[in-house]
Amino acid sequence: MLTRFFGFTRRPFSSLSEQEVLALAISSEEDDARIYLAYADHLRPDYPQSAKVFEEMADEEATHRARLIDRHKARFGDRVPLIRREHVRGYYDRKPDWLMKNLSIERIRQAAEDMESQAHDFYIAAAQRTSDADTRQLLGDLALAEKSHESLARRLGLEHTPADTRAEEDQTARRKFILTYVQPGLAGLMDGSVSTLAPIFATAFATGDTWTTFLVGLSASVGAGISMGFTEAAHDDGVISGRGSPVKRGLASGIMTTIGGLGHALPYLIPDFTIATTVAIAVVFVELWVIAWIQNHWMDTPWGRAILQVVLGGALVFAAGILIGNA
Repeated sequence: MLTRFFGFTRRPFSSLSEQEVLALAISSEEDDARIYLAYADHLRPDYPQSAKVFEEMADEEATHRARLIDRHKARFGDRVPLIRREHVRGYYDRKPDWLMKNLSIERIRQAAEDMESQAHDFYIAAAQRTSDADTRQLLGDLALAEKSHESLARRLGLEHTPADTRAEEDQTARRKFILTYVQPGLAGLMDGSVSTLAPIFATAFATGDTWTTFLVGLSASVGAGISMGFTEAAHDDGVISGRGSPVKRGLASGIMTTIGGLGHALPYLIPDFTIATTVAIAVVFVELWVIAWIQNHWMDTPWGRAILQVVLGGALVFAAGILIGNA
């Protein structure tokens, strides 16, 4: 039972007959065609040109399948044995298309090229498993088709996604990444880093107790992270705004909010108050610099304005915390 559960009952590739090799190739081409069509459906709204690439790749796989079926009919008749890649030990696998939908367009393109490379290796090995000249030639031709001078993904990409179209699609991908991850994460980091300054340093200077300060900082950071995460996820479902999955945005915002607050709370695990406060202040400057860098790099905010916004806001909250703590 355990061997069956862990997949040890899969057959080795070397045990397949010529008919089973052809049947495996047929089912593999069917699966790959469906995967390419799923990619095309996923990409069509935002990347119509790349969707055409995957549609033609699916057509190519369908042509391969038809040639394989014709060869099977000529050699073994109409009844094709049921054998799939998951039945063969060591055979390359395919991730379900629903797992790939969350990947970037570049990752999907790379996945397609990896699929072709794996298919090429399979047909080379399959050709060595048959003694029939016509079958061997077909499998060799398919190996060449899967991996010619350039991959099919690249060749079709040159036709459907020239440089200007590829640049436009890459810009769209960058925009979606910013709206889904960078913008909510930046808002969370700013909130966590700046809003927790006052309670943490107010507690530090009011009590002079590092452990109490750490507990206040921890609770403020986690509470702010939960609040920001739920707020981000609940206020916009992303359908109209195009900002992407609310769950992803909520996680990005909540996690970065918590990190922003914990950055200058963790130093108060140091028992010495002076050392802990010095380290916490140094961490604050690092946090503010990171926020300014993100604004400049991802949001195209000029350095001067980014630094002014972050430093001014952080300084005001930091001062408020010290004044309240010394009151």
